Amino acid sequence: MTVNGAPLIEMADVGKLYGSIRALQGISLRVGAGEVTCVLGDNGAGKSSLIKIMSGVHQHDEGTYKVEGQEVRFGSPRDALNRGIATVYQDLAVVPLLSVWRNFFLGSEAERGVGGPAKPLDIEGMKRIAKAELLEMGIDLRDVEQPIGTLSGGERQSVAIARAVHFGSKVLILDEPTSALGVKQAGVVLRYVVQARDRGLGVIFITHNPHHAYPVGDHFIVLNRGRMIADRAKSAISREELTSLMAGGAELEALSHELERSTDRSLAAVGHELEEEAHELGIGRTPAGGS
Repeated sequence: MTVNGAPLIEMADVGKLYGSIRALQGISLRVGAGEVTCVLGDNGAGKSSLIKIMSGVHQHDEGTYKVEGQEVRFGSPRDALNRGIATVYQDLAVVPLLSVWRNFFLGSEAERGVGGPAKPLDIEGMKRIAKAELLEMGIDLRDVEQPIGTLSGGERQSVAIARAVHFGSKVLILDEPTSALGVKQAGVVLRYVVQARDRGLGVIFITHNPHHAYPVGDHFIVLNRGRMIADRAKSAISREELTSLMAGGAELEALSHELERSTDRSLAAVGHELEEEAHELGIGRTPAGGS
């Protein structure tokens, strides 16, 4: 789905250099409203560099980056946020000892009254909004006054997602949201990813786990050493094919054959050594016809 005929995010042949190191090359992708685009890759594939360009931390060196059809070059994460692009990083950027509602409004606190340089905060209003927004996402907390550090990893991720939705994000970038979670908590986060998509957001789900990506993804992009090796719609790829691409595919098969040959040679060498030792100890096979 597109907005006014243009995708929410569109990249064409984007590249990134860090000195003489090429982190990204020839990256092209489109993110539409109400879709989950999964970007997969192992460590060093270029996922972090891609996130940083999208979110305004770094600028691209090659290609074009468009938001709703307009070419952009963000100078800061605030620029990206002002264009409706919110990023939920792996470390979540929450303050564990602060309450849930304070973290929900951190950096964007609501105030009461008009005029004056020091208006009072609308504390009751922020508590009410935080609880209502979390409840709408299916997160029923007993008390938004409790420190966010007392929540499970999945619940903290969900609060971060609900915060991004509340503040008008059109694109939600999730950086490895399930990497440090158990099976049950990962399932909780994936459910909220689907809810964000159903509310019309364009979701970019960064992960190295195809088993988490496939159930929620509409489109899959696989990176390897800074290059795209796959760009497929869900209808054009199976979970097994996605896993194979993620694992290295042909590279993994070649390595497997090499290890098999290496193992065969090692076993043959061990067998030869055992035969020699047995001969020296006089426990070899009795020659045919011997007594």
